[in-house]
Amino acid sequence: MQRLSGLDASFLYLESPTNHMHVAATMTFDPSTVEGGYSFEKVRDLIQRRVHMIPQFTQRLARVPFDLAHPVWVEDPDFDLDYHLRRIAAPAPGSYHELADLAGDIASRQLDRSRPLWEMYIVEGLEHGHIGVIAKMHHSTIDGVSGANMMVYLFDLEPNPTEEPEAPDREPERMPSDAELLTYAVRSRLKRRASMFSIIPKAGTAVVNVVRNRRSSDTVNAPAPLTAPRTSFNGAITAHRKVAYSIANLSDVKAIKNAFGTTVNDVVLAVVGGGLRRYLERKGELPDKSLIATVPISVRPPDGEEDTSVGANKVSAMFTSLATDVADPVERLQKIHEVTKGAKEEHNAIGADMLQSLTEFAAPRLFGLAMRLYSSSKLADRGPVIHNLVISNVPGPPFPLYFAGAKLVSLFPMGPVMEGAGLNITVISYMDDIDIGLMVARESVPDVWDMAADIEESLAELKKAADAASGAKTG
Repeated sequence: MQRLSGLDASFLYLESPTNHMHVAATMTFDPSTVEGGYSFEKVRDLIQRRVHMIPQFTQRLARVPFDLAHPVWVEDPDFDLDYHLRRIAAPAPGSYHELADLAGDIASRQLDRSRPLWEMYIVEGLEHGHIGVIAKMHHSTIDGVSGANMMVYLFDLEPNPTEEPEAPDREPERMPSDAELLTYAVRSRLKRRASMFSIIPKAGTAVVNVVRNRRSSDTVNAPAPLTAPRTSFNGAITAHRKVAYSIANLSDVKAIKNAFGTTVNDVVLAVVGGGLRRYLERKGELPDKSLIATVPISVRPPDGEEDTSVGANKVSAMFTSLATDVADPVERLQKIHEVTKGAKEEHNAIGADMLQSLTEFAAPRLFGLAMRLYSSSKLADRGPVIHNLVISNVPGPPFPLYFAGAKLVSLFPMGPVMEGAGLNITVISYMDDIDIGLMVARESVPDVWDMAADIEESLAELKKAADAASGAKTG
């Protein structure tokens, strides 16, 4: 039995019939590297052998009676791989568009909480003879970094490895009784009450640090939540999702970064900001104020340091401007660079673990009721806009990976959309590419592929400016 952290549990409480809290990914594979040829049975056999290396694949939720504490993870005694692993076919011609339609449909349905919170669809019939995989897992089980780390157990570094990864030792569990869960709840509440006394002064210090930081003349202040302009994708959402993909060249992004002395993350934000400016301008909806993005930040300890904290999600977040009110792409990038420096300083002033600490005290029943009221009453259509979208950037492997012998060609991550912000853009690097996944509320962004094309145009515009700047320096 393993308890959920407050942050992990908050993704359960945030979920409503329209506000799905699962993350997803679409992958494509070239099966020409499979010894003896591809078959679904080979894929199933690999997952069958390795599923017990990944606790999230075989654990399900156990709810504490009367919601006296956050739920706990327990080993599912009735685990059924064939429920979670499914085989489907893409309609002709099997391009990224057809694959995205399938992914959007799959993302539109919530996961069954009586089972381990994941599903994986093997998609056959893609163009070029490729095989697709659409996977989704509840956000309470993984964040972006842990999701990328999970690939260690499912993927190989060569098509036909001679050695099989060893599964860690795990003792079999039984389902806890209500009495055991109630005992756990009492202990948890006592610990939570004791830790509250350390959180209160910590939170007070964070407020003082933020005020001091915002008064500093040396810092460009990050935008505040609840001050974002309203757009067509900021309002109440339905349960329906649409998906689109885009691929950028990693060397182009690094060339832009080097030409203007920024970071890769700044370039990603500027490319997205430029794309959204194009999209909104074409629709006659470009607001005078800049869009505001929430950017998740990993708070895991550096490599080599032990992580003693509880939970799957080790993230915090910062608010930053996308400078969509700036027409010039280079000026937009430079402004974003300045604002993100201020946002990082403010995040440091608050404390990296403040979000995890505060969510430990979330009241399950009250939190869930508040979210359902917010969703059912469509308050997102009338109230202030918290933020316009979420943009997440996750580093991926710079070397090729293989799944049941098939070479990974593309990997598109897809984060959840939220009530009031029907757009999520998630980015991951893989080998020489940056793969971009767009998840949207279907009715809010019906033309999501146009938005993806606008992001590609924005990158080309910045790359042209970077080439001109580099030529001027060497000329």
